[in-house]
Amino acid sequence: MNLPRVYPIVDSAAWVGRLAPLGVRLVQLRIKDAAPALLRAEVRAARAHCVARGMQLVVNDYWQLALEEGCDFVHLGQGDLAGADLAALRRAGVRLGVSTHDHAELERALALTPDYVALGPVYPTRLKVMPWAPQGLARLTEWKRRIGVLPLVAIGGLTAERLAGVFAAGADVAAVVTDIVRHAQPETRTREWLAAAAA
Repeated sequence: MNLPRVYPIVDSAAWVGRLAPLGVRLVQLRIKDAAPALLRAEVRAARAHCVARGMQLVVNDYWQLALEEGCDFVHLGQGDLAGADLAALRRAGVRLGVSTHDHAELERALALTPDYVALGPVYPTRLKVMPWAPQGLARLTEWKRRIGVLPLVAIGGLTAERLAGVFAAGADVAAVVTDIVRHAQPETRTREWLAAAAA
């Protein structure tokens, strides 16, 4: 499966709407600790933006909402895998992405036959305190060798300037959070990301 090379991760449907006209084709909605009604409204609004623009929506963690709202993907961390009804997701055609940070997590992910595997943080990240050291480019190369044709998503501390090295190391897709949403000019920065990925 081919995925778009740029994968923004945002925390609201409003952000999805901002990125939609710029040429983004894959976006993750990652909202933490919101009331169920608000979560559903955000997922529904984000999906509407995606449908209107031909984008694919990835819902982080909330697999039931992704299933009920007809989203394209759900992304699960290792701690969320046990409680998810992966068979129901498969039956509904909802694709699965899984986070990995070490060899044991990669083995667990591959046993589930996901649609992509994410590895991070590649570089130090400002987003949250990570229990894992930065993985580095060599780990990306190792992961790609292990997973073969399965798409590999790099995440953590990525900037447009680091894209060439990340792709050369073996990543198929680069996920971005702070380099877009905390940039002084997010739309301009998104276009820079898309141009760097196309190059």
